[in-house]
Amino acid sequence: MNITTKSLKHCDLVSASGRIDSATAPQLAQALDALTKSNKFKIVLDMSGVEYMSSAGLRALLTTQRQCRRYNRGEVVLAAVPQNIKETLELAGFTDIFKIYDDVVSAVGSF
Repeated sequence: MNITTKSLKHCDLVSASGRIDSATAPQLAQALDALTKSNKFKIVLDMSGVEYMSSAGLRALLTTQRQCRRYNRGEVVLAAVPQNIKETLELAGFTDIFKIYDDVVSAVGSF
């Protein structure tokens, strides 16, 4: 799995690619945690390159979302989510927790 982080004017863009499973989810959690510890709470996660996401990946997203939304500081939004992962998010009830955008530009524009 590859993770890149880019600071933009109104938010931070995190791009992930590959498989997010129990072996690689800690890397994603670490990247997201580094942002929140730097007081950056407006995060766009570009998932266009993600092939698979396990419950460990979902847990990392949920933990970060809770940290960002605490005290209304910001939130995590998802961009370019592949259809198979979108179905997983719907089954887990995460579509009520996360805003999902079709592309990165729309997601970044939401901030």
